[in-house]
Amino acid sequence: MNCVITAWGKHEAELRGFLTRQSGNPALAEDILQETFLRAVAEGARFCSLENPRAWLFRVARNQFIDHTRRAETKHTVSALPDDIIEEQEEIPAVQRLDVCLPKALARLNDEDRQVIECCDLNGELQSTFADDNGLSLAGAKSRIQRARKRLKAELVNLCKVNFDETGNVCCFTSKDKGCC
Repeated sequence: MNCVITAWGKHEAELRGFLTRQSGNPALAEDILQETFLRAVAEGARFCSLENPRAWLFRVARNQFIDHTRRAETKHTVSALPDDIIEEQEEIPAVQRLDVCLPKALARLNDEDRQVIECCDLNGELQSTFADDNGLSLAGAKSRIQRARKRLKAELVNLCKVNFDETGNVCCFTSKDKGCC
């Protein structure tokens, strides 16, 4: 601790002048000077083993000044934003909003179509597993799921008036049944 006091006594005035010139603000220079001294005290015995305590003090003071400047710039940038900015909300794609229509459309399918859609598309079961479980060939299971998807699409189009864009993706929909969508 004695070495900290000794080094501080030798270099305090020089550090104060450096920080005042850098900041242009004597009060800020004093605050950073105090933070630098506290860092040196916190180093304790390690500070005493430094080859060049002056260089260490200047490096810490410079870094403290840079950190303070960055914090002030960030604070200024954030506070400079106008209060009337409306936070952008991510728009949920229309196809994801169709989930409210899905239960009603599924209920309109026959049991075989509903089963394959629920197993493979909604529950993530592999088509090969579905084929094995239902005594079908893999090609048969794939055909069944494709037919079921077409029927489900037709029900969604009919029930929720689904519209598609030029690439075939769902762009929007409106419900015929207010309780559906």
